[in-house]
Amino acid sequence: MRSTARALLAACHPGPTAVVTVVSTGLAFSVALPLSTILLVAATILANQLSIGWSNDAIDAARDREVGRLDKPVARDAISARALLGWAIAAGVVAVGLSLLLGPAAAVAHALLLGAGWTYNLGLKRTVAATACYAIGFGALPSVVTLANEPPAVAAPWATAAGALLGIAAHFANVTPDRDDDRRHRMRAIPHRLAPRASIALAIMALAIASALGIYGAAAAGPIGLISAIGAGVAMACVAAAGILLVRAPQSRWLFRIVMLSAVSAVVTLVGAGTLSG
Repeated sequence: MRSTARALLAACHPGPTAVVTVVSTGLAFSVALPLSTILLVAATILANQLSIGWSNDAIDAARDREVGRLDKPVARDAISARALLGWAIAAGVVAVGLSLLLGPAAAVAHALLLGAGWTYNLGLKRTVAATACYAIGFGALPSVVTLANEPPAVAAPWATAAGALLGIAAHFANVTPDRDDDRRHRMRAIPHRLAPRASIALAIMALAIASALGIYGAAAAGPIGLISAIGAGVAMACVAAAGILLVRAPQSRWLFRIVMLSAVSAVVTLVGAGTLSG
C-alpha cells in the first residue's frame, strides 16, 4: 500500500500539481469566497491536476520506458499503466463531481481545464495544437473561481489572458529540456519546431506580459499595497532570471520552475489587491 501511494505521488507531477492547486486557492482568497467554497475550489483543482498528471504518465508509459525515464514510477514498474489510468479516470470523475458543487457555470469552466489537459495527453501534445491546450486550460482557471462566486461572473479579460499566457510559458519551458527526445518520438508541437533559445524567448515574452497583466489588475483595484508590491517584485525578478537562463542555459529545467514561481507571485499580487474580476 505504501509503495503504491509513493508511486501515485511521484506520478502525479507533484510540483505542478501543488502549484496549480495553491494558485487556485489563492485566487479564491483574492475574491473573498466563503471558506467552504475556497476549500471546495482547492479540492476540485487538486483532483483535476491528479487526473491530468496520472493520465499523462499512464499514456506515455511505453515512451518513458524506452527513453529510460526512471524518475517515472510507471517506467520502472512501480505501478502499472493500467492501474495508473484507472486512478486518473477516478480522479477526473471526482473533479467533475466537485466542480458541479461550485455551480453549473464554474463546472463548465472546470471542464475546459480538465478537457484541455486530457486532450493534450491523448495526442494533441504531438501537434501544433498543444500550445492551445495550455492556453485554453489555464485561461479558464480564473473563471472557475469567479464563476463560483455570488453572483457568478466570468473572470476579467486581463485575468483570462494572464492565465493563458502563463500556460503558454509553462508549455514552452516544460518542453524545451526534452526537445530532442520528443522529436525522435514524432512530437511536433510548436516548441519542437523551434530552436531552444527561440522557445525560451517566447516563454519569457509570455511570462513578462502575464506578469504585467497581473500588476495591471492589482493597480486597477486601487493603490498597490505592500503585499501586491512584493508579488509584483518577485514576478519581475522571475522575468529577469528567465532572461539569464536564455543566455546561459537554454535547456535548463529551471525555466519551468521559474514560470511556476511567477504564477504564485501573480496570485500574491492579486491577493494583496483583492481582485480578479472587473
